Amino acid sequence: MESKSDIRPHRQGRHLRMHAVKIFVRDQDQSLRFYVDQLGFEVAFDARIQSGDRWVAVSPPDGTAVLTLIAPKPGSKEYGLIGRSTGVVLVTENVAAQYSEWRQRGVHFNYSPRLRRVNYAVPSAHREEQSPVWGGVFTRFKDVDGNSFELVGFDEVSREVEAHRRATAEKLESQRRAAQELEIARQVQARLFPQTLPEIKTLEYGGICIQARKVGGDYYDFLDLGQERFALVVGDIAGKGMAAALLMANLQANLRSQCAIAFDKPQHLLRSVNRMFFDNSIESAYATLFFAEYDDKAGRLRYVNCGHLSALLLRSDDTVDKLDSTCTVVGLFKEFDCKMAESRLSSGDTLVLYTDGVTESFNEAGEDFGEHRLIEAMRRHRKLPSQDLMASIVAEVQQFSTAEQHDDITLIVAKCRENASG
Repeated sequence: MESKSDIRPHRQGRHLRMHAVKIFVRDQDQSLRFYVDQLGFEVAFDARIQSGDRWVAVSPPDGTAVLTLIAPKPGSKEYGLIGRSTGVVLVTENVAAQYSEWRQRGVHFNYSPRLRRVNYAVPSAHREEQSPVWGGVFTRFKDVDGNSFELVGFDEVSREVEAHRRATAEKLESQRRAAQELEIARQVQARLFPQTLPEIKTLEYGGICIQARKVGGDYYDFLDLGQERFALVVGDIAGKGMAAALLMANLQANLRSQCAIAFDKPQHLLRSVNRMFFDNSIESAYATLFFAEYDDKAGRLRYVNCGHLSALLLRSDDTVDKLDSTCTVVGLFKEFDCKMAESRLSSGDTLVLYTDGVTESFNEAGEDFGEHRLIEAMRRHRKLPSQDLMASIVAEVQQFSTAEQHDDITLIVAKCRENASG
């Protein structure tokens, strides 16, 4: 029976551990009371198995070894093994203290603790290297059926074994805590993505981020700018993992806080965001960013592309406009100036913003999904609602790249409604 501590997360190779040591007894209830009440063991398992036999197992309070208490039928070969040496050795820090405690509980010992040393037999040529490999205090005790066990103290070897066991336990606990903290970070980061969508009359839109790890550096957002305007944002932090996730949270906080102050001046907003990102991050940190302001009434899209991949605007006549870079990345330079470009969205047009996790996903031949395949996927699924179009693109990327996902996949799809004015 495995406890939580026996399961090792992210194990490499097959799981292998000692299952149980058989102890043959006459009466399982009587033996169980001895091991639990007198030795302080814990019940690991007590149930009827499929054959109808009762399976009773106990384990010491510190460790994963299990003793199975088996009551064989009288006259059987196993029944004749009751009351013999089990070959089981129990190790404790203080034999004298354990001896005294168990004697007070009625445990029968063969003799009081004594010192014993055992040497390996080594060739005479190497005798100068010979040293005791086991030396410590030990004694023997019996259970209610006369089965005998050894109780030994920590010698040099057992100390090394115990040190290794504790180091392993600490490593597992550290891994468990790290996994738990990473899961909490994932949940927190998931809440940073937009939970509600501003109401826009002429657009139907949506966004998605599928992270390659628990947390990542991709970012998308929808910001209500008031006066029938809203912003679509896609960003990609340089780097991966927790460091990128922290910078992503910093960028998101800067954008949302500055958006409330400079909502009607996108260029001023982005200059402030760049300055804050530059001041609050390490020298090599930066982000690519696509910031688009959409005017619902005018159908006008004003955008700043800060070193990001070109957004794709699929027109109703099947042509494609690329909204290329207009300025440098965010956060790398203290002085930052950005230029805005403008486009208009007409009925039936489809806008796609994305990160390199889409176009740089690769197949077994090492080929990238690429911009060309993305455009073809947009054309193939253009009649679908925005959420379904987005899901179809992601599905094609994942079918193309069957290997483990190596980068975050982030998409925004916005479709200009058919009845929107041109």
